[in-house]
Amino acid sequence: MSRLSSAAQPTVLAAPALLLMAVACGLCAGGNYYNQALLHSIALYFGVDDAAAGLSVTVAQVAYAVGLLLITPLGDKLERRRMAVVLMLLAAVGHALVGWSESFAVFMAGTLMAGLFSVAAQVLVPMAAALAAPGHAGRNVGLVLSGLLVGILLSRSVAGGLSAVGDWRLVYQVTAVTMVLMALGMRSILPTSRHPQPLPYVHVLRSMCHLLRTQPALRLRTTASALAFASVSVMFATMALVLSAQPLQLSDAQIGLVGLAGVTGALIAQMAGRLADQGRGNALLRWGALTLLLSWLPLWWGHANVWWFVAGVLVMDLGLQAVNVTNQSSIANLLPDARSRMNAVYMTGYFAGASAGSALGVWAWNAAGWLGACSMGAVLAALAALSVWRGVRWSQRQGLTQAAPAT
Repeated sequence: MSRLSSAAQPTVLAAPALLLMAVACGLCAGGNYYNQALLHSIALYFGVDDAAAGLSVTVAQVAYAVGLLLITPLGDKLERRRMAVVLMLLAAVGHALVGWSESFAVFMAGTLMAGLFSVAAQVLVPMAAALAAPGHAGRNVGLVLSGLLVGILLSRSVAGGLSAVGDWRLVYQVTAVTMVLMALGMRSILPTSRHPQPLPYVHVLRSMCHLLRTQPALRLRTTASALAFASVSVMFATMALVLSAQPLQLSDAQIGLVGLAGVTGALIAQMAGRLADQGRGNALLRWGALTLLLSWLPLWWGHANVWWFVAGVLVMDLGLQAVNVTNQSSIANLLPDARSRMNAVYMTGYFAGASAGSALGVWAWNAAGWLGACSMGAVLAALAALSVWRGVRWSQRQGLTQAAPAT
């Protein structure tokens, strides 16, 4: 197949290719969340305390954020299909290290490697936007992000289920093999895609700073989404700890099933993409921010009743996806020639928020248990809501006017 570019593209992604990208994104992102449902088992296996095991959640997210900052901008320099394939193969190596680890040090090293190279998912997101039919970039982004979301949510259930069948390492072993097969499938099915004017790496990194300085919409949307994901990460970093403790005492498999409550967020992801294409994202942003804040009330009640916890997870994930997909769809359309760099800035901030939220959640848990975690999560959700309201007011005043394109 001839080389495709992100500009003046006569060929767009077919439905099977989009579906493959969605599945690949889910596999890449989901692998970073297996440990959240397995923390207690990991701690017992390596003979460490819950706080040490919980550190693996932060390591995975920090590694992912570093990969977003330093690796994904290369999508504006390198051929994107080949880049995504190579990154998936490297992530598979990281999962293999975790899956066959016999020491906590090797487990953490594999967690770091898998997190760093799983940013293949964020190479595919701007690629889906670049190869979209006119007026359908938001739809493509929403569909691919739906796959990413379902992968994250199913990851906890799959991890818990396979842990019950074998032990906690089985899910990593299966994922390593599956990622290799998925990478080969992507190489066969996806079209090539390259920036019309590939840029030197140093220039790519420098231009990201320029974009951050000159694009107020990028700053505002990134801040709002980072705070929203930080709030959600407080819950996910401590979920296994509260659900495995008295009075609920759930198993790994049961904890994984609780995560399925958020699968309905995939519906919001697709709807948000369409609404963004129609210019109606601001209302969805407000609704998402308010929903996220309110979700902490049933989550607090959920420490003694699993059904309240399930309801809180469902409501929380609806709110997060409304905020994230709306913002990311908007970012994808701001500067088409800088999609990978814009997405890298946005997602670096997004997962930096997740890393901070995980660390703050574990700290709050150690300080005051589930009450401390819920209080921390609610404060971060309130800050996210304030940031969303500020961003919406700004966009209404400015009409999302853009600065000069990055050079």
